[in-house]
Amino acid sequence: MFKGLGQMGDMAKMMKAAQEMQGKMAQIQEDLETMTVVGESGAGLVKATATAKGELTALDIDPSIFNGDDKEVVEDLILAAIKDAQQKAQTKSQEEMAKLTEGLGLPPGMKLPF
Repeated sequence: MFKGLGQMGDMAKMMKAAQEMQGKMAQIQEDLETMTVVGESGAGLVKATATAKGELTALDIDPSIFNGDDKEVVEDLILAAIKDAQQKAQTKSQEEMAKLTEGLGLPPGMKLPF
């Protein structure tokens, strides 16, 4: 007569697991806003700092690269540092999300949110 209650218990466990995952995902998203990465170019002459979400927060340029004739080189170094920071931010974000999927027993490489 109450055979269906076992399945309802399983559903409750699944709902609880889903809520826990949602909470963990929200925490990771919040953490990504405070984690930083540093991209470099020109052997460290130009450094770009970004959050793990990819928002550029700082740019550090060694004064030795400022020469009026090398404007294009400086511009290229700045762009390269920013791109490096963005790539590192994306990698960091993927690493943090992978930690969540591993903890849930999901297959490696599964992207969240769906």
